[in-house]
Amino acid sequence: MTSPDPDGLLAEQLLRLTRRVHRIQKHHLEQRDVGITPAQSRLLRTLAHYGSPPRMADLAERLEVVPRAVTTLVDGLEAHGKVRRAPDPTNRRVIRIELTEDGHKSLRELHAARRSAAEEILAPLTDEQREVFGTLLDTLMDGVATRRC
Repeated sequence: MTSPDPDGLLAEQLLRLTRRVHRIQKHHLEQRDVGITPAQSRLLRTLAHYGSPPRMADLAERLEVVPRAVTTLVDGLEAHGKVRRAPDPTNRRVIRIELTEDGHKSLRELHAARRSAAEEILAPLTDEQREVFGTLLDTLMDGVATRRC
């Protein structure tokens, strides 16, 4: 007789949770009619963390994707007026990506959608459980970051 695989069960629970979280976030985005995909949302949030407009290569590195994926995301966001391509003032061959005013507005909507999704996800937990959960998430994320370095 084989013994149960507790890590296998935990892995399955983790995968189910991440799929559920993704569906809830997507639902909240759709309710607010922001009109962008989760991947585009991630790019907008990443753009907002730069002090000055980054290059596409900078975004690809930060998002850990191939440059072509960033080009596709930027094309879609630019078509909807959320970002614009701007020439680098010191090197005309370099193109930088800037948030537009509509992009900033979308970021505010994204933040509100993510907040309401988090409230829905965390609703079953007590304050104490939320604190423990937050600590566990930090531990997991720190472990992932350490292994990638």
